[in-house]
Amino acid sequence: MKQDSIIPSLAEQRLWDFARLIEIWNRRINLISRNDVPALWERHILDSAQLAPLLPADCARLTDLGSGAGFPGLVLAIVTECHVDLVEVDERKAAFLREAARLTGAAVTVHTSRAESVQLPRASVVTARALAPLPQLLRLAVPLLAESGVCLFPKGRGVANELTAARREWHMQVEQFPSRTSASATLLRLREISPAKPTG
Repeated sequence: MKQDSIIPSLAEQRLWDFARLIEIWNRRINLISRNDVPALWERHILDSAQLAPLLPADCARLTDLGSGAGFPGLVLAIVTECHVDLVEVDERKAAFLREAARLTGAAVTVHTSRAESVQLPRASVVTARALAPLPQLLRLAVPLLAESGVCLFPKGRGVANELTAARREWHMQVEQFPSRTSASATLLRLREISPAKPTG
């Protein structure tokens, strides 16, 4: 994948600085698998940045749940300049996110909180990566989503089963996009999400 197709030139050096910081902190706390370090740029940074073209043009505020090492939320803050609320319950990872924001100048606010208890203004976009199956993810995301907002969730091979399960609880418009970094992954863009009425 051509990185310049999704990463503005002004953001590239900031992302490399971010990657180096991950490698340093990863020796002390488990941000990513050690096996992933050699493929950090492709597997995590580009994988997160590919969500940027799917954001609404008027995205003013984004909430990222279970931010961990900053994927995808902090990467999207760097690439798009959109303000991002990073929600991460682990205090050590939250400390890393604050240092990464300081180093890169990313427009983020870090919230050390569980996703189900965080108090935030409703966002035009909610993202999460490898946090939970889709039905549970929507229960976390919808209370934080503006009425006309969208959810962006990267998903793996089980995406069809997750969508089937989610549709038992939710009505939604679903768009699916092939991942540009993994042949087995799919990017979901969900909108017009509302609870399904119980049957019977």
